[in-house]
Amino acid sequence: MLILQEINIKKYNTIMLDIEDFKKKLDKKSRLMGIDPGRKRVGIAISDENKIIATPYTTIIKNKYSDFVKEIIEIFKENQIKGIVVGNPINMDGTSSSSSQSAKDLAINLSKDVTENVVLWDERLSSQGAFNLSNDLASNTTKKVNKLDQNSAQFILQGVLDYLTK
Repeated sequence: MLILQEINIKKYNTIMLDIEDFKKKLDKKSRLMGIDPGRKRVGIAISDENKIIATPYTTIIKNKYSDFVKEIIEIFKENQIKGIVVGNPINMDGTSSSSSQSAKDLAINLSKDVTENVVLWDERLSSQGAFNLSNDLASNTTKKVNKLDQNSAQFILQGVLDYLTK
């Protein structure tokens, strides 16, 4: 089970939203984007407009931030996204991992460059959950590995969707 990570960060005159403020900013019918951040590979998932089902969308190879953000903005506009959920890779004991700061920085930058409606979500076990889900779907190993990032993004986003519809 994914556990909520609520964070308010003031940096670059940007406030990252906690999940309740994020929820308040959403329209009844609005799509969300889930992001599984990685150094080079970034998984993307999107939700339906009723915010019930997360679907794997794509994996972006991140070389330059400016190119990456252009791709995010394009997906954001094409799919009429109203909020972004960034996976926060914290340790199993709840402490920050070495990648947590990168995820926070990405979320802050996206809140400046794409939309203010960005939230971090605890992504513990998302990669394992996504890989297990792929096993359940009887995919071959190559396909599982190629889709792992976007499936992880789906797992992260689905956790938020389940929380929002409680």
